[in-house]
Amino acid sequence: MAYQIDLAGRVAFVTGASSGLGAQFARTLAAAGAGVVLAARRIERLKALRAEIEAEGGDAHVVGLDVTDPVSIRAAVAHAETEMGAIDILVNNSGVGTTQRLTDVKPDDFDHIMGVNTRGAFFVAQEVAKRMIARSKGEAPGTFTGGRIVNVASMAGLRAYPQIGVYCMSKAAVVHMTRAMALEWGPFGINVNALCPGYIDTEINHHVWATEAGQKMVQAMPRKRVGQPADLDAVLMMLCANQSHFVNGAVISADDGQAL
Repeated sequence: MAYQIDLAGRVAFVTGASSGLGAQFARTLAAAGAGVVLAARRIERLKALRAEIEAEGGDAHVVGLDVTDPVSIRAAVAHAETEMGAIDILVNNSGVGTTQRLTDVKPDDFDHIMGVNTRGAFFVAQEVAKRMIARSKGEAPGTFTGGRIVNVASMAGLRAYPQIGVYCMSKAAVVHMTRAMALEWGPFGINVNALCPGYIDTEINHHVWATEAGQKMVQAMPRKRVGQPADLDAVLMMLCANQSHFVNGAVISADDGQAL
């Protein structure tokens, strides 16, 4: 018997949706029937993705978002709920990184990475969770049926890698942040889990894999291959499904065994 995850009637808010994993996550959720809010700074990229989703019969809305700005976060979430209804699913995906030795990291480098990956992720989740909790308590309009928050961390949050040390630290914080949120917000029917991808081929890093250094990295991988964004679809859908109410505080690796 076929098993299908149906997200019809759900509203999903996806940060960092203008490219890479965020765009793929948005496509996947829309294909499953969710109304998707596409959030990022690059509005024109979001509009192109919205047109793509709508051409496939999906429902999408564009909202500008700078995760480093609490005012922007509050405005984006409020606008999203005004346009599409209460947010049921948050995919907390925005992230940045640099390649540099720890001795070369400047305060601005450190603040930028931690500001987007950790601080930004926290305050986006907080804003969405406040609204989910209010609905759970009956203090806000909407039929509350259980929220899903997926914090996109990284295998680099589970082990250290050279020359991306601050990125590793920021994602390790996201992993522990996920557990803290799951503990506090679980009683309100909100499930918070972390997805830890391995190396995925996206437009940001696509050029790397053809280089000598990139090929050395590939050869060092357990199955000597780089993942594709669609390789994360199954885990994402499981974490967002209505049926996943018993999965809370999980930290799930999707890295082809890279972190073993």
